[in-house]
Amino acid sequence: MNTENLQIQIKTFFGLEQILAEEIKKLGGKNVEIKNRAVNCEGDLGFLYKINYSTRTALKILVPIHEFKAFNQHQFYDRLFKFDWAEFMDVDQSFSIDSTVNSETFKHSQFVTLKMKDAIVDYFQDKFKRRPNVETRNPDIKFHLHIDRELVMISMDSSGDPLFKRGYRREQGEAPINEVLASGMLQLAGWDGKGNFLDPMCGSGTLLIEAAMIAMDLPAQIFRKRFGFQNWKNYDAELFSKIKEFRVNRIRQFDGKIVGYDIDSRMLNAARMNVEAAEMEDVIEIKKQDFFDSKKELFPLLMVFNPPYDERISINDDDFYKKIGDTFKTNYPNTLAWLISSDLEAVKKIGLRPSRKIKLFNGKLETRFLQYEMYEGTKKVHKLEDKK
Repeated sequence: MNTENLQIQIKTFFGLEQILAEEIKKLGGKNVEIKNRAVNCEGDLGFLYKINYSTRTALKILVPIHEFKAFNQHQFYDRLFKFDWAEFMDVDQSFSIDSTVNSETFKHSQFVTLKMKDAIVDYFQDKFKRRPNVETRNPDIKFHLHIDRELVMISMDSSGDPLFKRGYRREQGEAPINEVLASGMLQLAGWDGKGNFLDPMCGSGTLLIEAAMIAMDLPAQIFRKRFGFQNWKNYDAELFSKIKEFRVNRIRQFDGKIVGYDIDSRMLNAARMNVEAAEMEDVIEIKKQDFFDSKKELFPLLMVFNPPYDERISINDDDFYKKIGDTFKTNYPNTLAWLISSDLEAVKKIGLRPSRKIKLFNGKLETRFLQYEMYEGTKKVHKLEDKK
């Protein structure tokens, strides 16, 4: 593996590609190219460690190691059997394969995954008279198989566990928002740690913790114990240690306030446990408070939240969203508020025209991330600067 000029593919969610590309550029990625749900770039081994440790909107970070065309399953197996797997793993290491297949030739992803597993095991059996173990739960090495028509690409997953697993979540709510999606929403909303932040329906606290991590410039994976690349043959522990030290030294003081409201005691308890696990009790304040009875207390204020959808909590949508709009208009003047919802009819009951709409997916649910600008008086006098 050429460690000076690695080709790197970084997976993300639909709608967050531009945010991820900006993160990658700031971290020093070269030849950054935006794809669908992914960003491609180039960098050295140190850069690979740095993006795994720091980037907030990446799901997994892949390094391609082998590419070829195969027109039938025999060619597919043969090319894989002849590949030098010993350059990338030891026979004593366990491995797993995940796959994405879009092909008329190879219709069943499970079948081709099994074929690839056979080719790797047979290669080691032939060369060393020993077989590596296949381990799906906690493998030493994770391979990613991507087939697009006849083109086959094999990559190594440098992340290991998906990067939304930050390591601070102890408890979760009914339908907790994914950490990567939460961070992407905050960045789309323009949150940079200047001013104050409110999540008025905070659930188990993911948006609050991600907001605090951005405000303090904490590396996204500061709580993570292991990465996939730490089992690679070219792993440089000293280099990774230096990169972590450099990033940790950049953590900054945050002088604003980050506040979460909820009315559900169980959710508040979950949020407090997660905040404690993230060691952010001094930064994040959690209150039992009904948003509909609340008034603006923080100036300036950015509000981002994930109101309960009818898919997870039984609510009267029309009445609920009308109350959101009434609370915005009456109690939160001169505020920029964003919310995410999959109920595109119910959000119309808010009674305000969103100034921005961004299509995102929360799991498999298609949603809109909506920006509302509340003015006191006329727009001309109180034109708020668009945060994005």
